[in-house]
Amino acid sequence: MTFPSLLTLAQATSAAAIAAQPFVGRMDKNGADGACVDALRAVLGPADFRGRVVIGEGEKDDAPALYNGELLGAGQGPAADIAVDPLEGTTFCAKALPNSFSVIALAEPGAMFEPGPAFYMDKLVVGPEARGALDPDAPMADRLDALARAKGKDVGDLLVYILERPRNAQMIKDILASGARVSLNSGGDVLGAMLALLDGQDVDALMGIGGTPEGVISAVAAKAMGGDCFGRLAPQLPEEIAAVQAAGMDCQTWMGLDDLVSGERLQFCLTGLTDGLILQAPLRDSQAWMTDSLLIEGPSGQLHRLQSEIPIS
Repeated sequence: MTFPSLLTLAQATSAAAIAAQPFVGRMDKNGADGACVDALRAVLGPADFRGRVVIGEGEKDDAPALYNGELLGAGQGPAADIAVDPLEGTTFCAKALPNSFSVIALAEPGAMFEPGPAFYMDKLVVGPEARGALDPDAPMADRLDALARAKGKDVGDLLVYILERPRNAQMIKDILASGARVSLNSGGDVLGAMLALLDGQDVDALMGIGGTPEGVISAVAAKAMGGDCFGRLAPQLPEEIAAVQAAGMDCQTWMGLDDLVSGERLQFCLTGLTDGLILQAPLRDSQAWMTDSLLIEGPSGQLHRLQSEIPIS
């Protein structure tokens, strides 16, 4: 059985992107997030599938949540695991900055890694040219040499997307010491992964410690597009460290792509919320909204760029 149509996912993320527009630039992250959550639920709730949220986004941020374990869909039709971030880039939206969007990913039931209390993960994402070429346990210089060979570049031409956080300071130094360049960013884990995966972008890899939910979402995109993704739990907060230890979770071993998302049947959709490097913000005239979405289906890796016209009721 197939998943819901990609158009259904695009309707959901488009509804979220539109719902957030009154909050852009208003410094109200939770208000924007709540509007996106409500809009996604309104579309996915009656959809003809049996969905279970594996990757939600409320617990970590103390925000309105599509909570882990929540059931979506009408309870009939195909079953799917759901990874969702109704508003990726809450700060970008709150400050009217580029590169916020709404994203949802679907996989077969039981296919997604369930992070439980683990909020943070060290990640490595590369595009199809470098799939299978990198060892995440290798020293940084060796990683970058392998990436350069796979992409037919000099190390000095590589650009690595990484979050500008104290926890990533040593990795940033190691990348620069190896001769590569860094793209330092205040947020946007999934954006960095997409820039590494999409052809024609300047970014060659996403590296560093960011959110675990974003890591699983990125793994779905990587697998659908033929790229590669590794993740290793890296708890940062005292309560998170205690919870991860109590759960007996492994923080030493890198998980590969199949550990993060098994199976082949995948769907991935993101819709622009503010203008950005990949997608544009919704546009409105007197009669309709126009949204900009990217849809990906696995295992074919087909990419679809969709502009949707949604009448204003």
